[in-house]
Amino acid sequence: MQDVLAGVWQTLTGESLPAVSLTGDESLLPGTFRVEAAAAAGIAAATLAAGELLRLRGIDPGTVGADTRHAAAAVRSEAFLRVDGELPPSPWGPIAGDYLASDGWVKLHANYPRHEAAVCWSLGVPAQRDAVAKTVAAKTAAEVESAVVTAGGAAALLRSRDEWLAHPQGQAAAGLPLAELRQIGDAPKNTLFDSDRPLGGVRVLELTHVLAGPVAGRVLAAHGANVLHVGAAHLPRIPALTMDTGHGKRSGFVALDTEGGRARLKKLIARADVVLQSFRPGALARIGFGPEEMAELRPGLVTADLSAYGWAGPWARRRGFDSLVQMASGIAEEGARVAGTDRPTPLPAQALDHTTGWLAAAAIMTAVRRTVVEGGSWHVRLSLAGTGRWLDSLGRKEPAVSSEDTVDFSDLVEEVDSDFGKLTRVKMSGDLPGAQPHWDHASHLPGADSAVWHPVSS
Repeated sequence: MQDVLAGVWQTLTGESLPAVSLTGDESLLPGTFRVEAAAAAGIAAATLAAGELLRLRGIDPGTVGADTRHAAAAVRSEAFLRVDGELPPSPWGPIAGDYLASDGWVKLHANYPRHEAAVCWSLGVPAQRDAVAKTVAAKTAAEVESAVVTAGGAAALLRSRDEWLAHPQGQAAAGLPLAELRQIGDAPKNTLFDSDRPLGGVRVLELTHVLAGPVAGRVLAAHGANVLHVGAAHLPRIPALTMDTGHGKRSGFVALDTEGGRARLKKLIARADVVLQSFRPGALARIGFGPEEMAELRPGLVTADLSAYGWAGPWARRRGFDSLVQMASGIAEEGARVAGTDRPTPLPAQALDHTTGWLAAAAIMTAVRRTVVEGGSWHVRLSLAGTGRWLDSLGRKEPAVSSEDTVDFSDLVEEVDSDFGKLTRVKMSGDLPGAQPHWDHASHLPGADSAVWHPVSS
């Protein structure tokens, strides 16, 4: 695992790997993809990046550590979530899932009302699984994928690795780095607010949804950032993911489809240090909030963009989610072959989402460090497809003898009071002796806070 982490750290920083302790093995989760190694590397990279910010403050970070068992729990954190001891509502919509077309499998992602409506409209069916299955069975997987995507929905047919590598989007994604950090403007060197935490006093404006972006914001909050998650009151949310990823953040609403809302967003950006967003590439730029425009509002800003399929290629603006990227890129097809089944077999976790979130947090903290040491405004980009390509490049492991259901994770969860009730959650992962990461409070109800910056406190 040391070599995996060293490669990530070199990509992010151009530096050699500092002292780090990586413990545990890769026999925890089923399948042959090295999910544990990738997750532990992402967690270690984020914790190392936090440690380097401590060094800037004159604080010895100590030897950073990450453990594969904790990493395996962290990339499945939503599976451990309980509300007052009970399972939360399932994040999956009633017609979401895998369907067998006339020539292969296709996944329909219909967890949001507008995506469910796109499936129903494009296929001419009611929102009933049997009706969807019957209609899909009479079409090719490519016809279903094209129809749903054209209607504004989200779908992906099952492709092999070779098919993905030959696909124009697969080729485009292969040409992109795991994480891109680039300076996009000049600005004086930033100054860190006096704090004993890596990101103490750093304001992070989070404009994200679903999982990868919120995970990144959750990591930044655990290292002391003042994270304000901004959403819209009229948009639907997935309660389980909101509860699981909201720790340490405040939550406010801003209507970006109004002139007043966009004016408020400009004020928030002008006083932010980081803007983290997971809109589709180009979506914010079309309403005047591209990285360069935001850097003009706040010179020295770090902007971070997360996408599904990457920021280049014919699918750059396509709606995508972890499960769809696994279908499209060959991961679910290889999983099926290894398992000896004809059904798509994904990774044993939403590992692309979670690992991308940890890597994004690492990249953001590295960029924040550069604004202090070098100055300038910086732009960070990552994608689920890029993380999937990197995971594929790590080789394979022997399938786990046990399953995640037989591994004891009980010491890695805790109960906390929240606006939703008593939440059971996975503890924050990553060992940083100089300033152990922790959340100052549990998840807030969506929109419970004013969309304003609070005064900085140490």
